[in-house]
Amino acid sequence: MTDVRRNLPVVRSKGWRARVEDKLSRGSNSSFGLWFWEIDRILLLLAVLLIGIGLVAVAAASPASAVRYSDGTTQFASMHYFWRQAVWVGLSVPVLLVVSMLPVAYARRMAILGTAVCIVLVAVAAFFGAEINGARRWIGFGFASVQPSEFLKPFFIVTIAWLLSMRSKDADLPVIPLTGVLTAIVAALLMKQPDFGQTMVFGLVWIVLLMLAGISTRAMGVLGGGAIAGVIAAYLFYDTARTRIDSFLFPDPEKAAAEHYQTDMAHAVLTGGGATGTGPGGGTVKFKLPEAHTDYIFSVVGEEFGLIACIGIAILYLAIILRVLIRLLDEEDSFRMLAAAGLAAQFGIQALINMAVNTGLAPSKGMTLPFISYGGSSMVALSIGMGLLLAFTRRNPYLKRSPYTVRGSG
Repeated sequence: MTDVRRNLPVVRSKGWRARVEDKLSRGSNSSFGLWFWEIDRILLLLAVLLIGIGLVAVAAASPASAVRYSDGTTQFASMHYFWRQAVWVGLSVPVLLVVSMLPVAYARRMAILGTAVCIVLVAVAAFFGAEINGARRWIGFGFASVQPSEFLKPFFIVTIAWLLSMRSKDADLPVIPLTGVLTAIVAALLMKQPDFGQTMVFGLVWIVLLMLAGISTRAMGVLGGGAIAGVIAAYLFYDTARTRIDSFLFPDPEKAAAEHYQTDMAHAVLTGGGATGTGPGGGTVKFKLPEAHTDYIFSVVGEEFGLIACIGIAILYLAIILRVLIRLLDEEDSFRMLAAAGLAAQFGIQALINMAVNTGLAPSKGMTLPFISYGGSSMVALSIGMGLLLAFTRRNPYLKRSPYTVRGSG
């Protein structure tokens, strides 16, 4: 007898590698396949690289902070902050990827709603939040504390970009005064906390977006004059700003050692390892540095991995900004251009302020180094911001810019 089954085609199930290749092929219609080919993979790689460097940096700073912030009754493990940061990274990276997959219209709506919610939460924190080191910036939920201003930053930028992009549809809309009022409300709430550093970030990003939106030269002059007047008013009437400026520019000789302890110690830690550093775990000066795992983690990197590593980190931040600008050179949709450029500006400004503080070029402001400093709110919020940035720079490789921009603008 002839076994007729020998003439039947053999159907074999595809292995996992073949299935992944099908999902990532250029002809794939799956959501993941489309995302993979539209995403700026270089920008994503740079962000992941910074997150990885951040974990190494927190591991280096964790022993010093664990010793300093042990309350006497509970001895923190030397890697306490590293393991907590690893958990936050594990939560944040999926958030980054999911947000980057959002269509532009959905991302915009999420940001507008997020702006409204976060402004309310910033107000709650300013008036009723937990007071830490003389500031009310956090809302406690028992198991963790959340800093709403960190989450407000990416949402606020996208909302301002959306309002300014409406000028291209109707030039008579009063969107510039509206964005000014919104920025003033946020600034007032942040100064109430007080958080002078975050106030500066919001104000500078707003100015950058106005310039990119093409305001007139006269308006730019008025804006510059207003900025100068605002700084003078802050110095005259805002105690936090006056104290920071006086201690930095006009230090009291009798109090100089105490007032400049953090910045002086940060400089000592930063330069303590020379060009190549003392090696992982070899730093000793870091144990004298307050906030080694957050505000001054850049200095810890300098001591243990050297000034060359610090320069490399600065180049990574610059590369991210340049990559976004290059990506936007032929962008025709004003909302995408403003939103992506604003998010990149916020990322760069925050990094620049932190590095300036660590090198003694600016007074202490309590500003984290993006993706490198320890902090759950900062890590999740930055991941949302980077996810939005990746969503707004996605490109269909098969379509020309003009038709794709119209469809993608939502």
